[in-house]
Amino acid sequence: MSVLKVIEVLGNSTESFEDAVQNVIREASKTVKNIKSVYVQDMQVSVKDNKITEYRVNTKVTFGIMD
Repeated sequence: MSVLKVIEVLGNSTESFEDAVQNVIREASKTVKNIKSVYVQDMQVSVKDNKITEYRVNTKVTFGIMD
């Protein structure tokens, strides 16, 4: 039987949404082991002078509970 836990993690990047998600995984993996999946719940951008300055993601990170 597998038991999983879900946490909500926000991430950002000046490059892309994909990079913002990668930043979530990189930072979460520093304290969370056995990450199984990342669900992107919401995506936003910051805009300045009609140009995107930052990509933001609200994610749910799922990981296995280890014995």
